[in-house]
Amino acid sequence: MNIFRLAGDLTHLMSIIVLLLKIHTIKSCSGISLKTQELYALVFATRYLDIFTTYISFYNTTMKLIFLGTSFSIVWYMRYHKTVRLSYDKNNDTFRHYFLILPCFLLALVLNNKFTFREVLWTFSLYLEAVAIIPQLVLLQRTRNVDNLTGNYVFFLGAYRGFYLVNWVYRYLTESHYRRWITWGAGIVQTALYADFFYYYFKSWKNNEKLKLPA
Repeated sequence: MNIFRLAGDLTHLMSIIVLLLKIHTIKSCSGISLKTQELYALVFATRYLDIFTTYISFYNTTMKLIFLGTSFSIVWYMRYHKTVRLSYDKNNDTFRHYFLILPCFLLALVLNNKFTFREVLWTFSLYLEAVAIIPQLVLLQRTRNVDNLTGNYVFFLGAYRGFYLVNWVYRYLTESHYRRWITWGAGIVQTALYADFFYYYFKSWKNNEKLKLPA
């Protein structure tokens, strides 16, 4: 654990808090992609299969439980809550997210550190997380006008991965034999997908304007 890893975990947690704040206080999920939330639920379900069999630390187990619980609860709210589900923009959230799942799984079968059931699913979760934000970004580009909570939610998600990249660089420089090629590659792809959003996010913040994305 180092300050960059901690900052990444906290910004990831902050993104979830912002999203839950929107859902619970405003009773709205407008601008949020259910497709992306379903992909994240699948990411955490396949990544944390060891939660009840392998103990690393109280912090590690707590964060796993938070990410698992919140990801599935968000999906439930967007699908079944009598008020929240009415605000879901299914007409614009049409990206075929299931097309992302199979290629990521096939890639995990080919490129992995060890060909075991748990390792393949863990690798699959890395590849899927790298592209899980795509339906969300597509939805924002279609609707163009982005409210503050939705914009901050996506920003914190991108910042989380950015801090993890710095964490990897720091560990590479300070730890001998630290190599995580699959993790690094997936993380770089994931961070790159946020580049366009970050540009318009900081532009709107600098000009004190409402966030708008190009069509």
